[in-house]
Amino acid sequence: MPDLSTTYLGLKLKSPLVASSSPLTREIDNIRRLEDAGAAAIVLHSLFEEQIQLEANELDRQLSPNEGFAEAQSYLPDLVAYNIGPDGYLEHIRKAKQAVSIPIIGSLNGVSAGGWIQHARFIEDAGADALELNIYYLPVHPELGSAQVEMMQADLVAEVRESVRIPVAVKLGPYFSALPNMMRKLDAAGAGALVLFNRFYQPDFDLETLEVVPHLTLSDSHELLLRLHWVAVLYGQVKADLAITGGVHTAADVIKSMMAGAKVAMMTSALLRHGIPYLESVRTKVAGWMAEHEYDSIAEMQGSMSRRSVPNPEAFERANYMRVLSSYV
Repeated sequence: MPDLSTTYLGLKLKSPLVASSSPLTREIDNIRRLEDAGAAAIVLHSLFEEQIQLEANELDRQLSPNEGFAEAQSYLPDLVAYNIGPDGYLEHIRKAKQAVSIPIIGSLNGVSAGGWIQHARFIEDAGADALELNIYYLPVHPELGSAQVEMMQADLVAEVRESVRIPVAVKLGPYFSALPNMMRKLDAAGAGALVLFNRFYQPDFDLETLEVVPHLTLSDSHELLLRLHWVAVLYGQVKADLAITGGVHTAADVIKSMMAGAKVAMMTSALLRHGIPYLESVRTKVAGWMAEHEYDSIAEMQGSMSRRSVPNPEAFERANYMRVLSSYV
């Protein structure tokens, strides 16, 4: 039987299959079922920066009927309806730790230090084995330059990292002009892992009501290609562990993620689409493929298809551009 074990954020995992942040992890029964199906670790649903602000009555002041326009209130998120608040989130971590033996990773979603520092400590005190910072930021102001955005995010990671003893992973999007350089900055700021990539959800227009409406679609395996490319490029260039999230749907996707250089492959959309038991099927197929192709361990394949390992590293660079264009018939 091949050895599926791996390490991530200093944690020994029985396989590279991690259930990433999703509505599934909001229920303790689901967390138990995920462990039974073969999840090696679980990233809980996110605690949002806006929820922390709400707890401090900052949004209460903003939503006061005496301030602003009533119609503008509809643009602010209904965070109470989305999920539990900060206190409930900490209790959820405690219950999850009692319910399963696999690592539980807390998640903070936001863009500024603010209450993050304090709540990062609270999450640690509640028993989380690690913390994932989900930096979801869209720079819409033309006065804000790329260097400022990068510094803001690196400083945020450094501040959080200094405030806790548990390892910290950073999940972020791919939209940086010099992505390897930015990953180096986060590496230097103390990120124990880089989780690539966050999915930015694009709004749609309702032509009847003339409103901007949220639009969410589940990922598919095609989205994995962007992640494979950058993990393969970054492998060996940063000290932080690399994790792939987005587009991991099949056993083949998991294997490709390992060969690119990832320590873990995170799944969300596939479990929402096929159900929690699907995870066990993926794990079984990964082990079967490894046995058939004579791989003794996950570690043996990790990074084997990275940019620094393949005989033609130009496949990840501009040299491959013309080959791709000329390949279409």
